[in-house]
Amino acid sequence: MTDTTSTTQSPTAALSAAGVSIWLDDLSRERINSGGLQKLIAEKNVVGVTTNPTIFAAALSKGESYDEQVRQLAAAGVDVDDAIFEITTDDVANASDIFHEVFERSNGVDGRVSIEVAPGLAHDTQATIAAAKKLSDKIQKQNVMIKIPATVEGLEAITETIAAGISVNVTLIFSLERYREVINAYLTGLEKAQEAGIDLSGIHSVASFFVSRVDTEVDKRLTAIGTDEAEGLKSKAGIANARLAYEVYEKEFATERAKRLVEAGANEQRPLWASTGVKDPSLPDTLYVEALVAPNVVNTMPEKTLDATFDHGNITGDTVTGTYAESNDVLNKLADLGISYDDVTETLEREGVEKFVVSWGELVETVKNALEGAAK
Repeated sequence: MTDTTSTTQSPTAALSAAGVSIWLDDLSRERINSGGLQKLIAEKNVVGVTTNPTIFAAALSKGESYDEQVRQLAAAGVDVDDAIFEITTDDVANASDIFHEVFERSNGVDGRVSIEVAPGLAHDTQATIAAAKKLSDKIQKQNVMIKIPATVEGLEAITETIAAGISVNVTLIFSLERYREVINAYLTGLEKAQEAGIDLSGIHSVASFFVSRVDTEVDKRLTAIGTDEAEGLKSKAGIANARLAYEVYEKEFATERAKRLVEAGANEQRPLWASTGVKDPSLPDTLYVEALVAPNVVNTMPEKTLDATFDHGNITGDTVTGTYAESNDVLNKLADLGISYDDVTETLEREGVEKFVVSWGELVETVKNALEGAAK
């Protein structure tokens, strides 16, 4: 492999040149108003942004950027849920404007801003569909993606949201089997949209495959086993799983069904690497960036990971294709040690939804207190 990093090209520019879209996994009004988001676009090759309840809870709990809007909402007697809806959709709409130029330049592929349906709806198909449409109708920006979790109940919601012509960021994918189901849900949605006469070229989707959380869960189980063989497999499952997801992507979009839709103007659903911040301090802080370079993917990074990549990332071209046998070997060895892949991924999906529900509760509490404070 040739090293694409040169003295004149930053590692983030090299990453972009290798086919990876860099999205920031963070959004706040302060970042929007200060020009910080614009700076990251200009200097660190950021071409999109993702949000989730944890990110909004953190943004609202610090700084004064939201005070004026909270005062207005309190004066209008708005309840907590409606206040959250107004505040978060305003941030996403404003971020969408900042990314509009990127959106136009990339022909709609990038310049994307994602907002998640309330996580408490993760197991309610119809409520998720309604929430996705409500968010889309409120924000009214072409470059917004609605985030829907890849629960069993979320699959039909993905299909129906895509069928309505709304772009979707599918989140919380951990297993290869569920990923195949997500691609099927997307293709089914495109087929329904086509039947309804909707222009397929305007519908985009990414499938967010989580990385570091897989290592955290698997490594905990390897520690419990405690053998040398178990120790030797640490910090390998997340990357192996993601690389095999890319193989799934390649195969599924090479089918006649997918090709027929693409020929009709549809876009491939790109794999997105989520949870790419390194949790284990003994590991390189750019591990989940450098090991997952491939054409036509997104890597959504917390700012710490983005900064580390920009500073000292070693981007050497495609590090995914050609690794499938080795990646399968990692998962097979884990199975031989008695670590159940299905149990790991089911645990992570359940915990992923639960964590976002907790964060949503924190967001509700923060906004409730702010409204009460403003009303005094």
